[in-house]
Amino acid sequence: MKALKYLPALAASAMLIASSGAMAANYGSKAQSNAPAATTKSAPATKTAKARSPESIQCSQEADAKGLHGKDRVKFRSACKTALRAHKPIPDVHKS
Repeated sequence: MKALKYLPALAASAMLIASSGAMAANYGSKAQSNAPAATTKSAPATKTAKARSPESIQCSQEADAKGLHGKDRVKFRSACKTALRAHKPIPDVHKS
């Protein structure tokens, strides 16, 4: 008779374990269904290059020839492109 005394508690525990197992199984199936259906490799996305102006190309070549880098290069290219568009001589910016 003592065994029957604990039967409701055992039944409740068994139901709790069973329902948590069912929820875990259900959760796992949903996680798998969200996975892509086919694992095909697609071509990597390529950036479309903007068309560079002739002034930009010329100023970059001159900055390379002068060995300019960093802020000096940025300043030179900006001044160079402005001068070329205004049909003025290219400024002589020296590396600091």
